[in-house]
Amino acid sequence: MTATKGKAPVFCEKYCPVCRSARAGSSIGKALQKIELKIVGKNGCIWGKARTEYYGVTPDKPIPK
Repeated sequence: MTATKGKAPVFCEKYCPVCRSARAGSSIGKALQKIELKIVGKNGCIWGKARTEYYGVTPDKPIPK
């Protein structure tokens, strides 16, 4: 498990300029995130990985309701 140990990954969800803009539909944000996901892997950075483990979706997808 990541350093968050069950805590919500707040940075990726609320503060990350790349992830937030990509999820909002920004073409620049989507392009930057696509590059990041290709370089780092399908979960992205450490905050994206924590978000994937906590919510079950990759950083480029919205949280399921």
